[in-house]
Amino acid sequence: MSSAKKEPKFPKTYWREIELPTFPKLEQDVSVDVAIVGAGITGITTAYLLSKEGKKVALIEAGNVLNGTTGHTTAKLTAQHGLLYDELINHFGRVKARLYYESHIKAIQFVEDSVKEKQIDCDFSKEDAYVYAESDQYVDQLKIEWEAYKSLNIDGALKDLLEIKVPVKAALQMKNQAQYHPLKFLRALLEEAVKAGCSVYENTTAKDIEDDDSQPKVVTKSGQKVTCNQVIIASHFPFYDRPGLYFARMYPERSYAIAIKTDQDYPGGMYISADSPTRSIRYTPFNEEKLLIIGGENHKTGQGIDTLKHYEALQAFAEQVFGIKEYDYRWSAQDLVTLDKVPYIGPITSDRRNILIATGYKKWGMTTGILAGHLLTDYVIGRGNPYEELYSPSRFQADPDVKSMVSTNADVAKHLIKGKLAIVEKITDDLQDGEGAVVMYKGKRAGAYKDENGKLYVVDTTCTHLGCECEWNHAEKSWDCPCHGSRYSYAGDIIEGPAKGALTILKEE
Repeated sequence: MSSAKKEPKFPKTYWREIELPTFPKLEQDVSVDVAIVGAGITGITTAYLLSKEGKKVALIEAGNVLNGTTGHTTAKLTAQHGLLYDELINHFGRVKARLYYESHIKAIQFVEDSVKEKQIDCDFSKEDAYVYAESDQYVDQLKIEWEAYKSLNIDGALKDLLEIKVPVKAALQMKNQAQYHPLKFLRALLEEAVKAGCSVYENTTAKDIEDDDSQPKVVTKSGQKVTCNQVIIASHFPFYDRPGLYFARMYPERSYAIAIKTDQDYPGGMYISADSPTRSIRYTPFNEEKLLIIGGENHKTGQGIDTLKHYEALQAFAEQVFGIKEYDYRWSAQDLVTLDKVPYIGPITSDRRNILIATGYKKWGMTTGILAGHLLTDYVIGRGNPYEELYSPSRFQADPDVKSMVSTNADVAKHLIKGKLAIVEKITDDLQDGEGAVVMYKGKRAGAYKDENGKLYVVDTTCTHLGCECEWNHAEKSWDCPCHGSRYSYAGDIIEGPAKGALTILKEE
């Protein structure tokens, strides 16, 4: 890296560099109308809407508000989710495919209307979105998707050229999409919710739900209980998923982003490649300049190459296409993909309508999280919603759900066995400062990390969810489960579910 480029302030993201409110930990039992677990985009949107409806709401967050996937996004507001609409038509029919599009367009409109009404300074701007193809194979797929656009009356166009300097053979445009600074926007909604009476509790981990009567109780890790009429689980991965077995109906993917400055002019617009590896490109205003956000490099959590290589690939792409003047930020996120690529939003099971979930956003949570907030609010209020059936968690499409479930769980079984049988050659003495790896420790497989000061952490790598063996994530310095996406710090603490228990500490010195 040349002297002009700075080392990224990893793992801080650009979005987190704003002041956010702080809230107390829940210290005693409370009773409310609605308990919302998870203070990301879905939780805050829902808390805002329900508080406006006069509902008494408690918003519970295991860490700090807006510190999860919402704070590690590329922040596009769009209904263009890759090459999806032809697939939706084939699996769900034209009517539901159109509903998918409409629901996301309404979410974008809500953000635009809220920004204007409340004068929210969140860098909101209308931008066209594009999926572009670099190979003949994907040109043909763009043409098929364009026919789907026309059949659904989606405002778009098929183009041969783009203004950005990426080699393309064709590009599919979806007009009048948008971008914004999500944390600035959601901070404003959260402040409004609090003014309307919403209680917010940070550093309060929801552990279980007692659902023995008409009033479920959210039980926290510290033992406090939140009694309510309805529970909304907006915690990315449902912390309470036993009734619906959601860990077997989704798979986790990690993706990466870097933020750079360049001397080149950027024409605007939001872009994503149809070809693999994925490349996502957009800009955000930054100190009267344009900060380019380059994303992509998706892979299943805990699987694939050294994770640091993904950042290096994005950096090489940015250098080649735009030239890097400054490189200050990089971050990653984890997203959940459902069997049929449509999110689960609604009752956790068909017969338990007092527990609602929202999950499986497939990297498009900035828009889907907003629509989920509206749909969940209508469930609580008892209003009908035209999108209930489309997003119902209880749906099951014979094709592709059966094939996807078999494939997904076969992959889980493969990695469960692979982790148990893998040959481990390293020992703790082999580690350099700042290095982590799977090692042999006292005759058994373990995970070891030696920090920059030489302090050694050794943990049992067996995931506490279903017993798969975690792999070392070099870029994030974490232990990631390749089966269902649970993630742990190098010291064994939980970063991401579905696991609820920490890894066993074998040594810390």
